[in-house]
Amino acid sequence: MSELKRGCTKAADGAEKGRAGNMDVTSDSVDSGMVRLQSASFHNSDNTGQFVNPSFVVEVSNGPPPPYNGTPVADQTNCNVQSLPTPEASTRIRMRMSSGGSSNSNVNKKTSIASQPSSVSEGNFEDSFTDESGLSLIYSRHERVPFKDFTNEVRATMDVQKFLNNTVLLLDVHHSNLDVIVDDILKKMLGTDSPISSDQAKSALFTTDCVHQLSRTIQSSVKIDDAGGFDYDQNWVCAMCSIPSITKGYVGIARLTTPANFGMTCQEVYFVIVILTPTKEKGTKSELETGRTFATMFSDIDFRLELMGAPDEEHFKGILQKETHKLSEKQKLSETKMAVFDSEEEKPKMRCGFLRGIKDDLKRRLPHYFSDYKDGVADKKSILKTLSTTLFLYFACILPCIAFGVLNSDNTHQILTVEKVLYSQTFGGMLFAVFGGTPQIVLLTTAPLALFTKIIYSICEDFSLPFQPMFCCVGLWNAFFLVVFSVFDLSILMQFSTRSSEEIFALFISIAFAVDAFKNCAGNFEEYYSVPACYASSSNTDNSTLLNITTAATTTVTSVTTTVADNMSTTLSDLAQHAPEEVCRRDISMLYLVLLFGTVWIGVTLFNFKNTPYLTSGKREILADYSLPVAVIIMAFFGAYVFRDVNMGFSFNSESESGIFKLVEMNELTIGAIFGAMGLGFCLSLLFFMDQNISAALVNAPQNKMKKGTAYHWDLLVIAAVNAALSLVCFPWVHAALPHSPLHVLALADVEERVEQGHISRIVVRVRETRLTAIFSHILIGLSLLFMPVLAYIPTPVLYGLFLYVAVTALYGNQMFERILLFFTEQAAYPPYHYIRRVPQRKMHIFTLTQLFQLAVLCGFGFSTWPYLKMFFPVLIFFLIPIRHKIIPKLIDSKYLNAMDSH
Repeated sequence: MSELKRGCTKAADGAEKGRAGNMDVTSDSVDSGMVRLQSASFHNSDNTGQFVNPSFVVEVSNGPPPPYNGTPVADQTNCNVQSLPTPEASTRIRMRMSSGGSSNSNVNKKTSIASQPSSVSEGNFEDSFTDESGLSLIYSRHERVPFKDFTNEVRATMDVQKFLNNTVLLLDVHHSNLDVIVDDILKKMLGTDSPISSDQAKSALFTTDCVHQLSRTIQSSVKIDDAGGFDYDQNWVCAMCSIPSITKGYVGIARLTTPANFGMTCQEVYFVIVILTPTKEKGTKSELETGRTFATMFSDIDFRLELMGAPDEEHFKGILQKETHKLSEKQKLSETKMAVFDSEEEKPKMRCGFLRGIKDDLKRRLPHYFSDYKDGVADKKSILKTLSTTLFLYFACILPCIAFGVLNSDNTHQILTVEKVLYSQTFGGMLFAVFGGTPQIVLLTTAPLALFTKIIYSICEDFSLPFQPMFCCVGLWNAFFLVVFSVFDLSILMQFSTRSSEEIFALFISIAFAVDAFKNCAGNFEEYYSVPACYASSSNTDNSTLLNITTAATTTVTSVTTTVADNMSTTLSDLAQHAPEEVCRRDISMLYLVLLFGTVWIGVTLFNFKNTPYLTSGKREILADYSLPVAVIIMAFFGAYVFRDVNMGFSFNSESESGIFKLVEMNELTIGAIFGAMGLGFCLSLLFFMDQNISAALVNAPQNKMKKGTAYHWDLLVIAAVNAALSLVCFPWVHAALPHSPLHVLALADVEERVEQGHISRIVVRVRETRLTAIFSHILIGLSLLFMPVLAYIPTPVLYGLFLYVAVTALYGNQMFERILLFFTEQAAYPPYHYIRRVPQRKMHIFTLTQLFQLAVLCGFGFSTWPYLKMFFPVLIFFLIPIRHKIIPKLIDSKYLNAMDSH
């Protein structure tokens, strides 16, 4: 052992000659009798100039080989030596010595991959990452993280306050050994009664025994040249980890008396920050988020100098509070307001003009008119996107047209038929695709329009008015008010429409689609499944049993037989009279369920297929693009052919009408009826105004990255002209449809999926702003008028399955729906959305509850059984805007509303 020590001392002397400053040095190899010193490393020096914790690696040259059975070698050097798995492996010895260079030397042979457990920092680790020559693989990942926003991110101040309330602070630490410093911090954090937590923390904070360094750290860096060079701020280091054995987070800070060298990027460390959090913790309270808070503060050199001069704990805590307030004020001054309407430069002024808005829209959109056609065929991928989106739009428009056509036909006694709805869709959609300012907006006959049509028909029945002239008069008044709104630039009021108003209305439309689907399903069950004939057939089985018993009794008691036979005759006679009236066809109802939910399941599964690992990326995207057409075709085939024995009938009457384009004669209306139509037309114009502008706002939302500008006023004028023409021939009205319009944009977009803290978000990279998809899809709808009998074979449940598909897919990206889900989500699984960082959880839930209340009021009026109550539904939609700006701010601070309710 003395020779071994002499060899190490000799190496140390040689290494000291090459030592410069505080840099790590490694000696040359030295031979000394029974050992050969291969390397020696020295890290720090203390106040006396002596080396601290030098590390030596020596190789035994002579002596007996270690035993194979794992028994420790009888000691000649007073060291514990464990044998290697194979006798052929060379013996490697590591010595860890104190600064005095004496005793306490642990000599352990380094083994192959299947080595024995070793000890580091009083924690046991399984060292299975080192080969026979001592090499290890270290995985490093460098990632930039944003500074903590002390103005908007509520957790920043709360993290500091939590530290001040539960201070774990070590001042004037004389140790320069990182293990000892971390041990002291953990003991003060966790106490001496939790050795398991301490061991887990050490295991998570450090890497393996062979390469002993911090696993996850945050440091600041500074750029030093234009070639990409940078340097670390080496005065502080923040180490962090999460462990399962604690229930709350901890933050500990140690201030060293003299700078310590902990490695290449930590050579002059004065401050060591250790952060522990539970494994299951809310995203905003994770170790990374807490680390960002303190790293943002310690990146300020002036702040660190103040902390170095703090004489005691109270002054240290006071400096922390002062820095928190300073950062909050500094970031508040540099905060920039986000634009909501368009870009901040183009935000309209609050004054109405005459035709100014239309002129600006044309000036903005006309230079891009020809590119609206070229962008759809610019490259191969654009052509594929145009084709898939055309088929998506075709099925997404024609199936609701058939469904709402059937509904309008029932509500108006076959005046507004499916054929008229298809003509309206072809004519209105084609005109808007060619002349509209925002061709991504999809026109459609919607559920609110069907409800309003039913109201007009009910009024006509109550007051004995002709429906067609009244319908035409209401439509013309509606067009007149829309023209007024357009030419006097009233669409600038939509700058007050925030995200919450838009998403409440969008969610209401999704609910309306789902309600229509389930209402039709319930009607089918009431007609075929729950009829008395189905229950009578089961009763008939019981009566047959009773008849057998009666027949057996006739051999003994004739009088009883006669009586029972008379009673049975009466029962069978009643059944015979009932049978011709109703038929039990429960197979129709069961097939209805299969087709309804089968359409939804196939469509949504294919829509999300791009998120799966199957096939290639290109094939997954194609399947997702064609999800709706594939679902409709497959389930229509199953309903019409595979289950052809189940007679579900035709979905609508496919016979064409004569004189369908005849102009409506208005001379049958009285003056009172015309003025009554004016009131109905004004309410209808509010519905058109809100629906059109909300759809346009969602299409042009900043997250969609549209490049060619908006055309709110011009689009409203085109809608007025289209519906005036439709009213003259008593065709159903059309207006911007939700959620079809945002889904149209998504179908034309290139979307990337990004992962942030384990949560996947979909980001729109680029949208192909083309008119071709709308033009081609409406050409196909027009051609479908030639094949009306074929369309009638599409089963009704497939039509309403489309309603559910649209309702489900429209929920993606709806921030209100995401916040509703947070009511039922574990806090540790909260996604890292920006508003979750900036808004206290209680305020966020209060805002969601206010939105749910507004949605409930809309549903109460929209689905009311009283037709006249539904007349005020458009007015309620308009009142969402003043409620948001006048009432909600009294409950929630404006800075929190801006975080949750902006684009």
